[in-house]
Amino acid sequence: MGIKIITENRKAGFHYHFVEKFEAGLVLQGSEVKSLRDGKANLGDAYASIDNGELWLLKCHISPYSPAANMNHDPLRKRKLLLKRKEIERLVGQLEEKGLTLVPTKLYFKEGRAKVELALAKGKKLFDKRESLKKKEDRRNIARAMKHKLR
Repeated sequence: MGIKIITENRKAGFHYHFVEKFEAGLVLQGSEVKSLRDGKANLGDAYASIDNGELWLLKCHISPYSPAANMNHDPLRKRKLLLKRKEIERLVGQLEEKGLTLVPTKLYFKEGRAKVELALAKGKKLFDKRESLKKKEDRRNIARAMKHKLR
């Protein structure tokens, strides 16, 4: 068993500079696990926050599992993240001091357990985003030229 990626937050790389990445476990209900196995999740607007010494994932949309009928979960409910106490305390210090935020970048199964990859991130300015777009376009042009030259 390896890693099965459920969903990625591709926008996060465009909007933020990643400082450090963490892997955290997720506390889920049964219908949420079934829905994740079907790949029905969205990290688009999701973020993590620390409340009373606990780490929470907010605004992560996990679609209801249709066979669960009336035993279903709330798609946007607050989900607890599992991280060691020392890591959470270190994150609290960094979030308060440096003006950073916690952004989920990936949701995946690792050895049968649901995990989320969190990035300690700093927001990009508009000119940084333009620079990212320019680099992406340059890489695309180089790849096109190389492909065309090989023909």
